[in-house]
Amino acid sequence: MKKTTNIILFLLMIISLNSCIWDNREDDINPPFEQQQYQAVTMLRTDFENSTELLPAKLIIETGKIYVKDDFLFINQPNKGFHVFDNSNPSAPVNMAFLKVLGSSDLSIKNNVLYINNATDLIAVKPNYTNNTVEITKRIINTFPELTAPNNCCYNNTPADEVIVNWTLIE
Repeated sequence: MKKTTNIILFLLMIISLNSCIWDNREDDINPPFEQQQYQAVTMLRTDFENSTELLPAKLIIETGKIYVKDDFLFINQPNKGFHVFDNSNPSAPVNMAFLKVLGSSDLSIKNNVLYINNATDLIAVKPNYTNNTVEITKRIINTFPELTAPNNCCYNNTPADEVIVNWTLIE
């Protein structure tokens, strides 16, 4: 009886191993990894430095970091700018404006001045929501490294008079 059990176990083991060795189908459990390709979106520095503006409120498409200061709520749309909400009634915030700041992802606020990364630059901004204007009170160029592709794969040899403001996926 013991000998028969051993033979059956041995045959089952050979059949199991055989299915692993002789199976020549492609392994679809872990398909090969395809690196996504991105292309840099650049602007001339002169156009870039004049691109920050306060626009009418618009639909939120993608969100980044969220900030609350007094009665205001700022929601980042990565590399595009900040949606500004009147948050005086937190149960019903009102979308007031869109602060267009290309290459932005972060902000800090002190004494009603917004400090924002503007791609490679740091800017100090005073928005005026009553007349829909924005004043850049200070710009420190090349404070931050050049924006990298979302997959961190690509190096872009950007000319000195251009700035990377975003990356687009190449289909």
